[in-house]
Amino acid sequence: MSIHIIIDGYNLIRQSNFFSPIDRRDMQLGRETLIETLAAYKRIKGHKITVVFDGVQAPSFFQSRGQIKGIKVKFSRNDESADTAIKRMAAREKEKALVVSSDLDVMNFAASAGYATIDSLNFEEKIAMATYMDTKGIEQEDEGGWAPTTKKKGPRRRLSKKKRKNRIKIQKL
Repeated sequence: MSIHIIIDGYNLIRQSNFFSPIDRRDMQLGRETLIETLAAYKRIKGHKITVVFDGVQAPSFFQSRGQIKGIKVKFSRNDESADTAIKRMAAREKEKALVVSSDLDVMNFAASAGYATIDSLNFEEKIAMATYMDTKGIEQEDEGGWAPTTKKKGPRRRLSKKKRKNRIKIQKL
C-alpha cells in the first residue's frame, strides 16, 4: 500500500533545529529549503508527499496549490488554517494518510480517525537518516524478522491493530 505523507509545513519548519534558523532569516527561503529536502527524500523513498502551509502567509505570486520538484505544495485558503486543510486531506486519503505535525489538535484528530501520525521532530530524523543512508550506500536492515528468544510474548504485549498499522507505515519512512 502506498503512503501519502501530509505535512504541516510551518509546524515542521518551526520545530526543526535545521529549518528554523533559515526561516527566521527569510520565510520564503525556509519553505524552499524544506521543499528541496523533501524532494531529495522523495527521490530516495518514492512516497507521495504534500506540504500544507497557512495561506495567510502565502506569497502573493504563488497559487493556492502547485507542484515543485514532485512535492505537492498547498496553501490553505485565507478563511481556514492549514490544520483544517490537513484534516480534510487526511479524511480524503483515509488509510493511505500519514500525518506529520506536532500540533496536538491535528495529531488527535488523525489518531482518532485511524490515520497514521508522526511528530515533526521524529519525521525530520527519518528524513536525515534516509538521506545519510542513501549517501553512504547503506542498506536498511529489516527490523520485522523473527529473533530467537525464550521470553514469552502473549497477547497482552501485542499492540492494538491501529498502533500496528501506524508502526508499519512509520517503518516505511
